[in-house]
Amino acid sequence: MASVGHACPAPMKPTSNGVFQGDSPLDFALPLAILQICLVILLTRGLAFILRPLRQPRVIAEITGGILLGPSALGRSERFLHAVFPPKSQTVLDTLANLGLIFFMFLVGLELDPKSLRQTGKKALGIAIAGISLPFALGIGSSFLLRETISKGVDGSSFLVFMGVALSITAFPVLARILAELKLLTADVGRMAMSAAAVNDVAAWILLALAVALSGSGQSSLVPVWVFLSGCVFVICLTLLVPPTFKWMARQCHEGEPVEETYVCATLAAVLAAGFITDAIGIHAMFGAFVVGVLVPKEGPFAGALVEKVEDLVSGIFLPLYFVSSGLKTNIATIQGLQSWGLLALVILTACLGKIVGTFVVSLSFKVPLREALALGILMNTKGLVELIVLNIGKDRKVLNDQVFAIMILMAVVTTFMTTPLVMAVYKPARRARVADYKHRTVERKNSKAQFRILACFHSARNIPSTINLLEALRGIQKSEGLCVYALHLMELSERSSAILMVHKARRNGLPFWNRGRQSNPNHIVVAFEAFQQLSRVSVRPMTAISSMSDMHEDICTTAESKRAAIIILPFHKHQRLDGSLETTRSDFRWVNQRVLKHAPCSVGILIDRGLGGTTQVSASNVSYTITVLFFGGRDDREALACGARMAEHPGISFIVIRFLLAPDTIGNTVSVDMAGNASMDEEVLSEFKLKTSRDGSVRYEERLVRNTTETTAVIREVSRCNLLLVGRMPDGELALALSTRSDCPELGPVGSLLTSLEFSTASVLVIQQYSDRVFMNLTSELEEDSRDKDSDLSN
Repeated sequence: MASVGHACPAPMKPTSNGVFQGDSPLDFALPLAILQICLVILLTRGLAFILRPLRQPRVIAEITGGILLGPSALGRSERFLHAVFPPKSQTVLDTLANLGLIFFMFLVGLELDPKSLRQTGKKALGIAIAGISLPFALGIGSSFLLRETISKGVDGSSFLVFMGVALSITAFPVLARILAELKLLTADVGRMAMSAAAVNDVAAWILLALAVALSGSGQSSLVPVWVFLSGCVFVICLTLLVPPTFKWMARQCHEGEPVEETYVCATLAAVLAAGFITDAIGIHAMFGAFVVGVLVPKEGPFAGALVEKVEDLVSGIFLPLYFVSSGLKTNIATIQGLQSWGLLALVILTACLGKIVGTFVVSLSFKVPLREALALGILMNTKGLVELIVLNIGKDRKVLNDQVFAIMILMAVVTTFMTTPLVMAVYKPARRARVADYKHRTVERKNSKAQFRILACFHSARNIPSTINLLEALRGIQKSEGLCVYALHLMELSERSSAILMVHKARRNGLPFWNRGRQSNPNHIVVAFEAFQQLSRVSVRPMTAISSMSDMHEDICTTAESKRAAIIILPFHKHQRLDGSLETTRSDFRWVNQRVLKHAPCSVGILIDRGLGGTTQVSASNVSYTITVLFFGGRDDREALACGARMAEHPGISFIVIRFLLAPDTIGNTVSVDMAGNASMDEEVLSEFKLKTSRDGSVRYEERLVRNTTETTAVIREVSRCNLLLVGRMPDGELALALSTRSDCPELGPVGSLLTSLEFSTASVLVIQQYSDRVFMNLTSELEEDSRDKDSDLSN
């Protein structure tokens, strides 16, 4: 007997035979899924680029992109919807989306550290409880109104719990991203927000598990009880049985070595198996994945390796499909009439009031300052993908109808979108006042025995050996107070930066090595600096700056001022290849260096690394370097000489000063440069230097008379066969002016740019700019001039 009603669409075959045999790719599962993935990636990444100036997290673009592809916008065209997202493809789309969701929840679990939860202070715990209880109560209250108006006939208990959970959730990963973007991770308000959000996240998942158990379609009233009890037994069993296995795996993974594929595959298989069990119990498969992620030990390289293996594939390919799946269920057109729009405003107001007011009042009771308390409330109101998960489960379980679902989706977008601008408006940390006792902003100083503070920046492990060997040379062993080094690891805040990298690294900022947890294995970068500290008796403080490339210079300059550094050491944006030429590591670091030069509160040195001391750290007893200063004149050259004089104290260093002087017979034929003030200071500094080092056999001072640029270059080539060249960024005098040809690297100045060429490929170079109270250079104009020169070359 024929069935009455709509016929189910025929299942899609996986692959087509090709258009030449008359098959349309859109009628087959695999090519259609590929098209859907590509379309959503293009749309969401495009929206993220548009929203970047507003400093919005990418989840806003992803949710919006999913809505635009659904029946609210592009999906209003029946032709588009049936061609790109036909009903028969829904099963494949939802399966891939939920597979991505399972692994995403595993990553969310990885980001939560149970140890840090146990160490949560009373203040953060009180804020978390207030941030859950009041919104949950208001969510239940609003659910009664919704049931009386637009959501009649739904199961009462399930609807109450889902509404309470939806309004009480704080999206931990999205909050971490917003705090990092606003540079609040290490501020008090950021620490409290992250601690409270972690507690909130765990509580929300427990409440959601309860909601899922209650929303089952079983006929017996005991079914939800059995589901919930089975879920509890599952978590207990996993907690008892799984951690020993993961800890054994983590012990087999050593820092600096690749994690074995077997361990990664075993963990991912465990994630899927846990998802299967929780789905069989009647709780969503993502719960099992989340529990496994929480149980993976966070110490050592194992957790980081899992994040690296899984994160890009999940966030780049599978997870966007979840936003499409949600967008296809969201039809904003169902919100019609004054009543529906009024309910939308009411839900948004209720969500904001519950989170902001609840957190604000409790924060004030803990004596948190007014503005910080208000900022905390706004931050705790952050929603995201977690909210989407809750709402989709409610939609699939028939607890939320189309209109309520659309209202709640819009609420999540609005509350998350307004977080960043509201926090920026409400919480404006006072600009750091100029440090009163910040006297030594340069290497050149009258009190040579004062503590010498260096901010050494590095991007990756490649910069470490030469940086440490340079610091060893700068140690100045005759100084009474010695050397203090702040090792600043520059990390880009990219969209793929997970909270496990951002939060844990940023929270340990500036802690001395002996204050770090002894149970955790320090990474190879920390090991290198710890060894340097112990061998050379130098005070070293590791720090991490997590910033976008556009404002990384602000972190560097702020850190230099707060630590009262005398000089900032920056790695050059190019590294040496095997043939001796320099290859760009990443051009973005060039702009960071230029901005630091422009805004630095102290002297700056840019290190062109050609393997100073080789690829490993050289101990003090094995140091054997020849270091040469190229002295033309001017404040930057005097700063380079001061650095060199400090290095000359090291017993393993031979130090040479080459002073360039214009030959007398050519003085009338060159462009005259007014440098009377600098010339007298140069003579004074050089005379003092020669007097101090006159009995030091390891120091040699030479004066070279040159007539033109060719002779100057020849002398530089002759003396460049050393380990390290020290040069000023902007030397004074006619000779330096003659070398000022057009350069691709204006941040290095004329001499530094010359030394980047292949003919000077043996020595590392440290280009130094001395700090000055006045604005003595304008990098912007130099870059514009350089750009105009390039344009004219192209036009010719």
